[in-house]
Amino acid sequence: MAKRDYYEILGVKKDATADEIKKSYRRLAMKFHPDRNTDDAAAEEKFKEAKEAYEILKDADKRAAFDRFGHDGVRGGPSGGGFSSEGFSDIFGDVFGDIFGGGGRRGASQVFRGADLGYELKLDLEGAIRGESVTIDVPTQVSCEDCGGSGAEKGTDPIRCTACNGAGQVRMQQGFFSIQQTCPACKGSGKTITDPCKTCRGRGRNSKTKTLNVKVPAGVDNGDRIRLSGEGEAGRNGGPAGDLYVEIRVEPHKIFERDGSDLSCDVPISFGTATLGGEVELPTLNGTVSLKIPPGTQSGKIFRLRGKGVATVRDHRTGDLFAQVAVETPVHLTSEQESLLRKFEDSVSTGGGRHNPRAGGWLDSVKRFFDQIS
Repeated sequence: MAKRDYYEILGVKKDATADEIKKSYRRLAMKFHPDRNTDDAAAEEKFKEAKEAYEILKDADKRAAFDRFGHDGVRGGPSGGGFSSEGFSDIFGDVFGDIFGGGGRRGASQVFRGADLGYELKLDLEGAIRGESVTIDVPTQVSCEDCGGSGAEKGTDPIRCTACNGAGQVRMQQGFFSIQQTCPACKGSGKTITDPCKTCRGRGRNSKTKTLNVKVPAGVDNGDRIRLSGEGEAGRNGGPAGDLYVEIRVEPHKIFERDGSDLSCDVPISFGTATLGGEVELPTLNGTVSLKIPPGTQSGKIFRLRGKGVATVRDHRTGDLFAQVAVETPVHLTSEQESLLRKFEDSVSTGGGRHNPRAGGWLDSVKRFFDQIS
């Protein structure tokens, strides 16, 4: 009888991820395990079949050979074999290792990667746009220099943990199967310290403030993160250090607001300039430019200056600058100025809607509104 396809046995597609394969196998192992299906030979056969399929597909090289050559490519591999309680505990050590803190490998002490750290770096808008090199001080945990991270006093060495015999893990029996978990005596290191280092008190790490240089690329924006590999906390039991994530916080600017690659700003203009037209000097991040104001410009008008924005770290195309004018009402007028303004207002009023089209249109809308409700 021809052997079934391993993907078919586990009920997954050929492009299934390793997590999908493991999840499907775990479900089948729980369903067909012989201890749950006593006197059911078919269930035991399905259990063995699923185990064989998983042993092949969880291994990247074996899976590639099976994908290319089928069962001939993995001939001589696992055949399911007879069932034993020890074999079942190995299954769950592999499938559930991430849950119970153990691993598929037995007889090896655990190492622990150091924690990742975060740092908030505040920049002004100019620094974020042009990029710069910044020095920061980061409180962290570093490997103890006196004991080299072992936690043992100079001249001494940690000894093998008697609780786990140096494995870093212990087995616990729960019902019909056993699981392995981190040894509570040595916390997974496989060793115990009889003479702790006086500097780190046996921890193998010390608190220290590290001074680091961060190269901020040009165009970073609020919320962007820079990863410094290996600059987090030191690992334990020989584990690698974590990473440091520097998060950018761009402080508010006095003139500009930024939206990606575009900038915007408010430009106050006088009543005379808005009425008669003229030019105003407009600031940009690369100097000033002249902005022409046409006669009759209304407050709130937005002018677009192409290419006067910024480039982002992800897109080197320069954005635009949007300038919104605000007509400024004169204050602290002299008597003479007030008199001239009243004469001007009277002369404009005689022209009706010709001089103030928006006001005339608004008054007509108000009149129609009251006519409708009366």
